[in-house]
Amino acid sequence: MKTYRIRRPKVVVMGGGTGLPVILKSLRNQGVDITAVVTVADDGGSSGQLRDSVTSVTPPGDLRNVLVALSDMPKLYSDIFQYRFKKEDKFLANHALGNLIIAGMSEMRGSTYEAIQLLSKMMHVKGNIYPSSDEPLVLQANFKDGTSVIGESKIALDRKTIDNVSVRNQANDGKPKAAKKVVSSILEADMIVLGPGSLFTSILPNLMISEIGQAMLQTEAETVYICNIMTQKGETEHFTDADHVRVLNEHLGKAFIDTVLVNTETVPDGYMNVEVYDEYLLQVQHDFKGLRSLGCRVVSTDFLELRDGGVFHDGNKVVEELLRIVYEAKN
Repeated sequence: MKTYRIRRPKVVVMGGGTGLPVILKSLRNQGVDITAVVTVADDGGSSGQLRDSVTSVTPPGDLRNVLVALSDMPKLYSDIFQYRFKKEDKFLANHALGNLIIAGMSEMRGSTYEAIQLLSKMMHVKGNIYPSSDEPLVLQANFKDGTSVIGESKIALDRKTIDNVSVRNQANDGKPKAAKKVVSSILEADMIVLGPGSLFTSILPNLMISEIGQAMLQTEAETVYICNIMTQKGETEHFTDADHVRVLNEHLGKAFIDTVLVNTETVPDGYMNVEVYDEYLLQVQHDFKGLRSLGCRVVSTDFLELRDGGVFHDGNKVVEELLRIVYEAKN
């Protein structure tokens, strides 16, 4: 993979879930000024239990994975931070040790934002990591049939068609505010990368914080959307790549995606382990004409990585394309 050696561009990567760390890990040593903006609307698993148990702590799981992705600490230390207690361990069952550390430091500092800044120094993180908000957020989905559901982990259960999503503060149902430096990072960026990640539950919760949404419309940065390879049960069933971008634009009320990265390599039939990756359905279908009608430049190539029975983006291939785009945009 090529390493580029000119002025360090400022790249903001926004999202959550498993896709964000893949891109950040490949981007870490490429000589760019990285800022990760991480969703705080997760309410499932260890993160959900901790946000309900520890006052005002934002869900730590996605933040934990991003810390590890951008850290250059020895593998043993990262393995300790990522260690998850066994399901037989009663009180600590299924909690990741790093989640407990983040929750404890958030309580100690009175702020998840401050806890992450301190942990970033301790873990020798290359770049900046900011929660999208310093308060845990509640995600609401409104469906096409007029019904709605509250809670990120509940949105996909009934497999209804989502019309739109919104966020509010967990503590007081108030209007969420962006965490410190998030808005300024967006406005000062050379490139903003959205995804890969769940459209409605990892990417849009960040954009639905009004300050962040407005900054996305105001920034002069090249805005790149990394389209998912697979459709997701209860979220993006039957979606094309153009449908993904259309939903993003509709939520912000304006076309704001400049470039879309689309994987064109086919996933072999029967490859995916459907028991492990049960939320994924079929490959996202291509609608290049639709993307162009939305004003997007399309970069389509083989971004596919197959491993452990799952389908992922190849971080190195994606980052090589991102670097080419950002340096072109600067020149």
